[in-house]
Amino acid sequence: MAADPATVDGALSTVNAIALVGALGVGAQWLAWRLKLPAIVLMLLAGVLVGPVLGLFDPARDIGPITAPLISLAVAVILFEGGLTLTRSSLADAEPGVRRLVFVGAPLGWLTSVLALHYGAGLGWESAAVFGGIMIVTGPTVIAPLLRHARLSKRPAALLQWEAILNDPIGALAAVLAFAVVSVLHTTTTATEAALDLALGIGVATALGLAAGYGTARAFCAGSVPEYMKVPVLFATLIAIFALSDSVLHESGLLAVTIMGVVIANANLPSYTELRRFKEHVTVLLVSGVFILLAAGLDFAALRALDWRAAVFVALVVLVARPVTVLLALMGTDLPARERWLVALTGPRGVVLVAVAGLFGERLSAMGVADAALIGPLAFVLVAATVALHGFTLKPLARALRLVGAERPGVLLVGGSRFTTALAEALNRAEVPVTLADPNYGHLAEARKAGLGTFAGDILSEAAEHRLDFVRYDVAIAATDNDAYNTLVATQMGHEIGRDNSYQVTRARNQSPRHQLPATLGGKAFGQGEGHDGWDRLMRQGWRVAITGLSAEYGQDDWQADNPEGRILGLIDTAGHLTLLNGEDAPEAGPDTRLLTLVPPKEGRGDARDAR
Repeated sequence: MAADPATVDGALSTVNAIALVGALGVGAQWLAWRLKLPAIVLMLLAGVLVGPVLGLFDPARDIGPITAPLISLAVAVILFEGGLTLTRSSLADAEPGVRRLVFVGAPLGWLTSVLALHYGAGLGWESAAVFGGIMIVTGPTVIAPLLRHARLSKRPAALLQWEAILNDPIGALAAVLAFAVVSVLHTTTTATEAALDLALGIGVATALGLAAGYGTARAFCAGSVPEYMKVPVLFATLIAIFALSDSVLHESGLLAVTIMGVVIANANLPSYTELRRFKEHVTVLLVSGVFILLAAGLDFAALRALDWRAAVFVALVVLVARPVTVLLALMGTDLPARERWLVALTGPRGVVLVAVAGLFGERLSAMGVADAALIGPLAFVLVAATVALHGFTLKPLARALRLVGAERPGVLLVGGSRFTTALAEALNRAEVPVTLADPNYGHLAEARKAGLGTFAGDILSEAAEHRLDFVRYDVAIAATDNDAYNTLVATQMGHEIGRDNSYQVTRARNQSPRHQLPATLGGKAFGQGEGHDGWDRLMRQGWRVAITGLSAEYGQDDWQADNPEGRILGLIDTAGHLTLLNGEDAPEAGPDTRLLTLVPPKEGRGDARDAR
């Protein structure tokens, strides 16, 4: 059999090259999760290492002419997923500061970014207008880990997080519109022709996006598409609309799919959550793949072409463009000045900016825009600089401005009852931040009397996303009297904080084969086989929750001897992290560890050691 010509002279075969891209992208994201670092940093290092540094992988050589179409389709899916996040309710429920950052900050950010690119980096107006549009996006995939690390107080954290989410599709839309204008100007001879072509392209893209989004939503709601085919139909429609719109005006397909995503997001689909979650998973794969392709194909000669103006550009973006945009947008609001300055001085860019900017840079270069070749290198420099800068300075800056939230990780308790209220009070005495949530306002009466943090409403609602700072919590416990709701909450919170930190009380019919749920649903079992009714019965009998500190002289065995019927619910380490135990866990409590326990009446001789 003849050798694969793609493997000659050290080149990889196409299949091996694509497999390498997937392994590097997903591997870098997993390693970043383990090391608690922004994924973009490791993806950048991995792509540059196998590409320009070692020469093991060159997209143009190893994948060939399909590289550009693959990147175009991937970016289309990324922008479609971004459109899925832009709902009317999210804008309506957002705090006034968030709305100002979206409606006022986005246009201002576009303008100030264009000025920084033109006068700082020296780009022409055409390249600056396109690149400046996507610079509106502040990196939703980068903001989240930075917020978790810095543990900001609730309001500035919410401002940064929602600005990144909501401006994601808006920035992409701005870049697409700017690119459409430049594209038309370069392919027509007169201003009249340019205006007509632009109007036609935008009109067709808008009509196709609206029609595809509305038609898909109607078909899904009417049951015309079976559940198992919804995702394939969505993908096929997405690609078809992208290709059809592109055939009318080059790159207008990106506008069409973004509009399609916005329409579907606002259609109140019954299966919207499942569709969006699947799209998010696919987007993780595509974002990592596109970034590895762009990083591996980075030309060091292009980076060397950057001069001192690149540093001036980064400085202008960080110290002028971003602060001016935020401070003007938030002018007149009741936000304290220190919160405005924290948001103004925090604007990391992420992988979406690199992916979309790299694609548009190649397209503009193909049209003959000379300085468009600098867009890709400038995007890499901006992302690397802002991620490194804010990664190291956000927490010290927040401390200096006295905007750091609880340093200790918190616990979210869902379900107001005697037991959960007592548990919340004990954790509060141990200085572990805790919030008690329940849809029934009356169930939280005792918790409010005790001065505990409460949330009256559905923890799965969008209002909860806006009012609760989920970054504060690293443990969630679903403990309502509804087993199905507990399972739903624990499943959802598992996506937010990890399955290992999402718990629920034992289901009442857990042992029945007819009522057992798949292992993929719900959270880890909490307690020693007691369900909601069991905990409630014990509390009525006089049992109580206690926190007991251990030492070298008084260990766990001593406590168990003092409390032979007592139950150990969990352990609190010196950092304030709570580890809950179930019947199968063997507690390992060393000195300086505190026990979270449940003790019966007339016992608890170790209560003198209660850590309060």
